[in-house]
Amino acid sequence: MALSASDQLIQLDAARQLVLADAGLYPQIVQGILPIVGANARLELRRWGADFLAETFASPLLAVQEKERLSIVILQTLKELLELPSEDDSVVKSVVQTAASIYGLVFRYIISKPQDTATWERVTAIKLNIFRRWDSASGGIRTCCIKFVQRVVQVQTPGVVADPRRPDQNEISLALVPRDHSLIPPSRLEPEALGLLDMLLNVFHEETSDAILVDATLNCLGTLIRTRQNVATRILNAILSFNPLKLANSPMTPKLRVQIKSMERTTRSVLMNVLRRNETGPFAGRIRQYIDRLAQARLDVFDEGSRKRALPSEPTDGLDNAKRMRLGAELSDRPGPPPLPSGPVSHAQLFTLHRDHGLTSFDVTQLPIDLVVRITLPVLHHVEKSVVDTAINTVRSRYQSLKDSQAAQSQAPVQAVEEDEEDYEPDFEPAAEQVLNEASNLLPQDSPQVLPDLELGPFKLPQPPPLTMEETEQIGKGTISRVFSMMSALDDPSNTKRQKPGLNRIAASNYDRDAWITVITRLATRASAGLGDDISDEEEEDPKGAVAKQTPSPTLSDGIRETLWKYIIEDFRSRISIAISWLNEEWFNDRIQSEHQENDHKAGKRRRRSNYEKWMFKILDSILPFLDAKDKVLIRFLSEIPALDERVVDRVKGLARDPERVSLAANAL
Repeated sequence: MALSASDQLIQLDAARQLVLADAGLYPQIVQGILPIVGANARLELRRWGADFLAETFASPLLAVQEKERLSIVILQTLKELLELPSEDDSVVKSVVQTAASIYGLVFRYIISKPQDTATWERVTAIKLNIFRRWDSASGGIRTCCIKFVQRVVQVQTPGVVADPRRPDQNEISLALVPRDHSLIPPSRLEPEALGLLDMLLNVFHEETSDAILVDATLNCLGTLIRTRQNVATRILNAILSFNPLKLANSPMTPKLRVQIKSMERTTRSVLMNVLRRNETGPFAGRIRQYIDRLAQARLDVFDEGSRKRALPSEPTDGLDNAKRMRLGAELSDRPGPPPLPSGPVSHAQLFTLHRDHGLTSFDVTQLPIDLVVRITLPVLHHVEKSVVDTAINTVRSRYQSLKDSQAAQSQAPVQAVEEDEEDYEPDFEPAAEQVLNEASNLLPQDSPQVLPDLELGPFKLPQPPPLTMEETEQIGKGTISRVFSMMSALDDPSNTKRQKPGLNRIAASNYDRDAWITVITRLATRASAGLGDDISDEEEEDPKGAVAKQTPSPTLSDGIRETLWKYIIEDFRSRISIAISWLNEEWFNDRIQSEHQENDHKAGKRRRRSNYEKWMFKILDSILPFLDAKDKVLIRFLSEIPALDERVVDRVKGLARDPERVSLAANAL
């Protein structure tokens, strides 16, 4: 009993769910559904099959090799679906999308199989059928045809060959085709691709432009500009000669407005992407000028809808400037600073220049200092100079008035002056001078003298208390940990490919991880040289290089070395270059310090220990247990450190005790 169309669709949907869960089932499912969704199937099944094939060859989960093999299998089915008379538009769109996805795969197959004439004939038939629909089909099908034409142009023009020895890993282009190929000679395919490109660019020269086709063409041209430099000039010239606002001369309708905005936005987006990829290219200046003109033209076209409303001709408060004198009304200027209150004045009141009580009551000390700095600096940068000068003068006048009032109060008489009304005689002296004269006569000889005027002197911050040794060590450890956390954050595998600056480079000049490594290694080796890295003459080394137990107290340099050693051991395979740089610095510092060692030893001073040997053995002992037979880290480490001795050789010989690491020991020695 034959299944109904709905039952078959249910089974097909179940098969689709299987391949979405396991991409390895794609080959079996695709080959199994082809007889069901072929040209003789019902419309619902053809729609499902066309959509499934388009989804399959656009999926990144299916391997490229499997796609290439399956593309040869489905060619006949695609050809039959396109040749059906009056085929459904949705089926045609999905078939064209599938053809755009597999065209490059079939092209690479034909390069390696020039004797398969039948396959190339099917591809040619599909291509010609799509070209015929390009100008006469509906808008959705034409959009899919534009994508197919872009793919044909991209494949049939020469591209960049990264590795000629591995053609399967290179981009599919005409550069992979031999000149004497029997089916696809380059001398015939490249002119065809250039002709198709000219037809694709004709959409920019038509009098009436379809916004959907223009947007689809622009989106496809971005890929060609990026991957095909030989046709990029032709494409950019066509785009720069296109005016997406030329339809604005027609009567403006809501539909036309949307179409014009869509074409303008897509054109600007494509050109901005081109400019962002090559800001110094030959077209950079023309693209910038085109974008500026396009922005100005857009403002002119959509002026009424995009700009703000103009100011009203009449004042909003009903008071004209010409009538203000007659009506006695005044314009509301910016409110001035509030007057100082009577009585004692605080610093906050002295510097307050606004009348907003909410801001006055806000406690700014609750904000963190970094936030205050980020807010204050931009505000000060945009404040006008006249406003700042006015505020400074206001505070200066307030301060001067307070100073004068305090001086006047300090010169006032201590006791009130009492006069007898009967002894009053009018005097023509100024009132202030009269009061002062009478007060000086009434004051007794032993009365306390009036204090002189007090002036504010320069203020200096007190010196901070000295740090103890424990506090200094704790702060140093905190600084070291922050530096190493920053270096861990800069460990980015995407930055492994960088230009080597050479021998004449300046150390720590790029502010990257290598710069911090240089700084931290030199702090560890050179900063405290000769201050605390000594051991006494009585201390001796055992045959294995270990120093006697009498060790000095730990210093900041030792703390940096210890942290650096832990940082390297955490991932020694990727950080072995850091260890080599560090040991080179240690060896160089030891050699510099050894020049003064003999004189200091004769004078009875303590002789310096070798930090290079100590930390070299410590790093070597830490990585040896974790090396396997295929590791190249040990060979690089031993070949790039500046000095070796027999103790290092003995340690490497110990690897030969493990049968699996005999080859590693032999290669290293």
